Amino acid sequence: MTESKNERRADSAALDLLFHNARSFGAWLDEPVSDDSLRALYDIARMGPTANNGCPLRLLFLRSAEAKEKLKPCLSPGNVDKTMAAPITAILAYDRFFFEHMDRLSPGSTAGARFVEDMEKAERIARLNATLQAAYVLMAARAIGLDCGPMGGFNPGAVDTAFFPDGRIKTFLLCNLGYGDDDLLNPRAFRFDFDEVCTLL
Repeated sequence: MTESKNERRADSAALDLLFHNARSFGAWLDEPVSDDSLRALYDIARMGPTANNGCPLRLLFLRSAEAKEKLKPCLSPGNVDKTMAAPITAILAYDRFFFEHMDRLSPGSTAGARFVEDMEKAERIARLNATLQAAYVLMAARAIGLDCGPMGGFNPGAVDTAFFPDGRIKTFLLCNLGYGDDDLLNPRAFRFDFDEVCTLL
């Protein structure tokens, strides 16, 4: 008998891994993250949907001390120590000219041609969809056993100058990746209940 679609759902262990027990980390164990893990992370995250399959997200994974030192002046003071200690820091950015790849990503679509004539719209769409993809990256990282520490405390312009000087790529988020130290976690913060923020019409 064919399984009904409304019977397809993640089991409790998967939901715990991705959401219920998952936390944002600022302290890290001294355990490396392999290239294979980063490739596995991306292979999962890339399957999430984006408008017209535009896939504007670009990722730069910083591991070396030299790369971290290059990032350090761009960070807010409260994010320096946690970033220097993290095995990996991912720079999440969007390609302003993502539409140049639409022939491969969305054959037959006319969206790419429209964006050429409206760069303001193209950049807005790029940032929106890259932000969606950033959420996929966090979920994919958790799915393969990594912990995440997303951060907004940094100077995006300084990051772009340091790592993307040609102006094509624009940074919008940083995320430390590795194996977090559970012993240094604070209690989980409050979350709204359904009836406080959701409406059924």
